[in-house]
Amino acid sequence: MVRKRRTEIPGAGESSEPQEANTGRGTGAQRPPAQQQQQQPQGGYQGRGRGGQGAQGPYQGQIGQPQGGRGWGPRGGPGVGGPQRGGVAPQQYPGGPLDQPQQGRGSQQQQPPRGTAPSQHGGGMGGDLHGGSGPVYAGGPSRTSTPELHQATQAPQQPGVTMQPILYGKLATEVVHAESSSGSSTNQPVDEVAGQLKQLSTQQDDPVQAAPASSKSMRFPLRPGKGSSGTRCIVKANHFFAELPDKDLHQYDVTIVPEVTSCGVNRAVMAQLVKLYKDSHLGKRLPAYDGRKSLYTAGPLPFVSREFKITLLDEDDGSGSARRDRDFKVAIKLASRADLHHLGMFLQGRQADAPQEALQVLDIVLRELPTNRYSPVGRSFYSPNLGRRQPLGEGLESWRGFYQSIRPTQMGLSLNIDMSSTAFIEPLPVIDFVTQLLSRDVSSRPLSDADRVKIKKALRGVKVEVTHRGNMRRKYRISGLTSQATRELNFPVDERGTMKSVVEYFRETYGFTIVHIQWPCLQVGNTQRPNYLPMEVCKIVEGQRYSKRLNERQITALLKVTCQRPQQREMDILKTVTHNAYGQDPYAKEFGIKISQKLASVEARILPPPWLKYHDTGREKDCLPQVGQWNMMNKKMVNGGRVASWICINFARNVQDNIAHTFCQELAQMCNISGMAFNPEPVLPPLSGRPDQVERVLKARFHDAMTRLRPHKKELDLLIVILPDNNGSLYGDLKRICETDLGIVSQCCLTKHVFKMSKQYLANVALKINVKVGGRNTVLLDAISRRIPNVSDVPTIIFGADVTHPHPGEDSSPSIAAVVASQDWPEITKYAGLVCAQAHRQELIQDLFKEWQDPNRGKMSGGMIKELLISFRRATGQKPQRIIFYRDGVSEGQFYQVLLYELDAIRKACASLEPNYQPPVTFVVVQKRHHTRLFANNHNDRNSIDRSGNILPGTVVDSKICHPTEFDFYLCSHAGIQGTSRPAHYHVLWDENKFAADALQSLTNNLCYTYARCTRSVSIVPPAYYAHLAAFRARFYMEPDTSDSGSMTSGRGMGMGVRSTRVPMPNAAAVRPLPALKENVKRVMFYC
Repeated sequence: MVRKRRTEIPGAGESSEPQEANTGRGTGAQRPPAQQQQQQPQGGYQGRGRGGQGAQGPYQGQIGQPQGGRGWGPRGGPGVGGPQRGGVAPQQYPGGPLDQPQQGRGSQQQQPPRGTAPSQHGGGMGGDLHGGSGPVYAGGPSRTSTPELHQATQAPQQPGVTMQPILYGKLATEVVHAESSSGSSTNQPVDEVAGQLKQLSTQQDDPVQAAPASSKSMRFPLRPGKGSSGTRCIVKANHFFAELPDKDLHQYDVTIVPEVTSCGVNRAVMAQLVKLYKDSHLGKRLPAYDGRKSLYTAGPLPFVSREFKITLLDEDDGSGSARRDRDFKVAIKLASRADLHHLGMFLQGRQADAPQEALQVLDIVLRELPTNRYSPVGRSFYSPNLGRRQPLGEGLESWRGFYQSIRPTQMGLSLNIDMSSTAFIEPLPVIDFVTQLLSRDVSSRPLSDADRVKIKKALRGVKVEVTHRGNMRRKYRISGLTSQATRELNFPVDERGTMKSVVEYFRETYGFTIVHIQWPCLQVGNTQRPNYLPMEVCKIVEGQRYSKRLNERQITALLKVTCQRPQQREMDILKTVTHNAYGQDPYAKEFGIKISQKLASVEARILPPPWLKYHDTGREKDCLPQVGQWNMMNKKMVNGGRVASWICINFARNVQDNIAHTFCQELAQMCNISGMAFNPEPVLPPLSGRPDQVERVLKARFHDAMTRLRPHKKELDLLIVILPDNNGSLYGDLKRICETDLGIVSQCCLTKHVFKMSKQYLANVALKINVKVGGRNTVLLDAISRRIPNVSDVPTIIFGADVTHPHPGEDSSPSIAAVVASQDWPEITKYAGLVCAQAHRQELIQDLFKEWQDPNRGKMSGGMIKELLISFRRATGQKPQRIIFYRDGVSEGQFYQVLLYELDAIRKACASLEPNYQPPVTFVVVQKRHHTRLFANNHNDRNSIDRSGNILPGTVVDSKICHPTEFDFYLCSHAGIQGTSRPAHYHVLWDENKFAADALQSLTNNLCYTYARCTRSVSIVPPAYYAHLAAFRARFYMEPDTSDSGSMTSGRGMGMGVRSTRVPMPNAAAVRPLPALKENVKRVMFYC
């Protein structure tokens, strides 16, 4: 499977609603609303406190009041007490009022006192905690006395009972801000914290929820037992049991002089050394080499340290001349013994830390043979012989291959094998490559500047071989293009500076007549002594992976290649394992590693779908989804939004005004049938506009509409836009202008859908429009009847967060972070969100909490978490007493870093609002970019698969292939459409809410049925999905850049100077902030 790009929408093909733009970008979003302003519903329940709006804060996307010091906002002001403007009216549910305790500020349950807010960086609760300002929970004994981070037990919450804080002395806690990505990290000695924690654990039953001194002192939560709810079944996973070897592993340091950066050259040197000296000097051992500095053996070598001299012959270039010798000195020195005993202990759950070094050795051993056979790319291996090559267009082709990784699991060591495909450059003559790249006959007209830029970007760094010297095939790496045409190029041929033209030189020296003399030459070698090669004498060397960004057509072609039905994929995986013949692998044999030939059989459970609530005036008041889907027939939205005034602008030349008018009438009718109050008549008739004048057209029409509406004190509720199917940058420009300039939500529709006008399409668009104007499509029945464990008992806020990074090749664009948070409780359906631009490829979200000094008001604090907490308070009238944080896009290597930094920010944000305010946090990482696939045990059993042949939605696995001790699970929450479903992997990094396995698995699965844009369950939990959409939308808000450093397929350039937070670069421009969203847009789920 092709590795997913960060900006891809998760679970392609999940939403049956239309993509708004032809490139599939209609799904992007910048960030959801602040205070969710909703229109009066058509019956049903109200529950729509409209939050008061404050001044624009210090950064884009601020919700609510200016961020002065602490506090939730002005006491007694909007959003503090009862059901005034900022509070929330008693919610009336269809079918009569619900017995709902009103928990305003006066009667709110007292949050059980909890641990400290780790903060020596100012703000909130300080490092020195005196008296009652740092309460702890009473609970069970501490697990160990090591300086680990203990999860605080949440005390049972009984109405009317106030927990008394336990007082204790000073505890200075400090979070290390992940040194690799943050300059200011102050590290408190671990021993000191250990001592304090040990002392605390003897003073009271349960230690304080202290912040960790470093990642070393931290433990992720242990699995709280396995889940039991749902229907039990067996599934197969693409994990193959690997027997742990009983060998004495040794690691040796390798130094090769002169040093070379190429792993390939290093491997060639080591292969020659082993060939020459294996029997005589290496004790007949076959070592595994990582290509850089480390060598591993199964047992000791007969020396502690030794130096070898190795001579490599350059590859034969076919010239018949003597090949050049290259001499290397190789020093091998014993470094350590890799400890397999601890790996065994870890796999049995008797040791907390995974011994990474031992795992790494086994991984290197199993990669040694395929590295020699195939082209390695990351953890995958590719070859033109592993499956048919497929052309992708513009000089690229796809190669098939497989992914391989050794993983610690509950069943022991497991080898994860999956099918994979990626793009390689076709080994074409350069002239043919350029012809394909530009999609035209290149001899017909001279190259434009844009053509030259495109060619230069595509060929820079590519290896070519010359074809004009018979069998002599010397290889060169392209460094650029000449600025002049070949016919104008001259170079000195001797010391006297005699100049000769390139055309003349090739004719005289090689008898070769250059035809394309109007073209530039390729520049090869270094820039000090450039070497010119005409394009027509060069051919691209085979086996070079294309690592830059693919265009939409190439992505579609690659997905077609990788899209395999589950049964076919399973067969290919088994074939790969057989073909790799691990039993005959000399390295696996040497190290005693045995790999099973069978897929792992795993116990799974199928969780039931949740009941969904619709409006009581519909024929069907509630609904039980079947196999991950349902529809809107006979149902009305639980809260229909109101669209009183709207206009339509048509940018598609081939859509006549009467067709646009009919389409809008049909759409308005569908919205009304679905439960909205949608005025069938627009403020002005549909207007046709030219795509190249999008800004002028939008602003003029908006002005005309507002001229009509203002005298009646009305606003424009919605803009409907008809777009050409291929609209380039139009979609992004339109969203940017509407959301950051005019302050209006828009719904884009492609021409092909306007002509078809299918009912299914119109129903899906109605779902999107409803949430954009402040409505709710459906809610979980269990949510409104208060039956969700750890959510329904006290006001709970659910966050989703994601960071999207620029595409490969865009080496200066900022990354974009997005955070969304639920704004309604108990329903948890509507999400407000914020976005910010941050340093290029920075994964830690920088703006979660921040402090600054205001010259007039002193120390100020703000940030995304604080804004969203205030917004929740305004929308519901209550403070969140529990936080659940779903974090998308974090790889395993970044778990500690992200948790340390972001949990600290959550704590500080809470403490800055109110002393001692520390609601318990559960922090869950959501991963889709992994290679575990689950297959039905019997592909012919119709009861165990969906229509696409995939496992059923709701399938959850928390045994055998999961982590030996930690709290993680795989959940396939969606029904497959095409290809093989990829389950989402959820890993709990922090859990103060003490979720049982069933509770968290069911909550996560049920939330997947609340995604606003379609009547299907989706593959990742909606808050994480919305954060992804919000970050994706924000890319359109960035200023266009004129440089050639890469551009979006939308046509908007994305390059800009960015200061990296890892290493402060001199003279680098700071990250340019995004333009601010308009307040009325912020209050709704505009990004849907």
